[in-house]
Amino acid sequence: MPAPILIFGIGNESRGDDALGVLMLRQLERELGDNPLVEFVETFQLQVEHALELTGRVWVLFIDAGTKTPAPVHFYQAEALADRTPFTHALSPEALLAVHRQVEGEPPSASVLCVRGEDFELGHSLSDAAASYMESALELARDQVKRHLSLLSHRDGAGITISRIKMEEIS
Repeated sequence: MPAPILIFGIGNESRGDDALGVLMLRQLERELGDNPLVEFVETFQLQVEHALELTGRVWVLFIDAGTKTPAPVHFYQAEALADRTPFTHALSPEALLAVHRQVEGEPPSASVLCVRGEDFELGHSLSDAAASYMESALELARDQVKRHLSLLSHRDGAGITISRIKMEEIS
């Protein structure tokens, strides 16, 4: 049985602020990695095959950088929306949820945390602005994970009640 919470960190460390999603994922994994209720996936981009990773999840968090994202972050509930692009790579979170609906059935609840990026040039490092935005974004991500872990403690699935997680371990 997969962990009920899945976190995707999307990005490329070779392209400046595009590394935000991956760097945030790694930080969250350092803080939560031993929690069996949370799983982490690092990827350059979302692909059709990632739809299968959603099966059996309760909540999915997609973390990525955006060029036109309001600073410092934009956080929203993602809904399944079919992508009309003819390509099968670089799907949006919404398109990935739609693929899951088509292949496996109703997708899990999902949120997107998009962090403002300023510099996406190949070979550049993380910009100072993006580094400061990342701190705000990490705080929001931690709060959301805590919230969803807390909600899990109240769910009863297949006759199994998941006990309350030690919340101080992830703060």
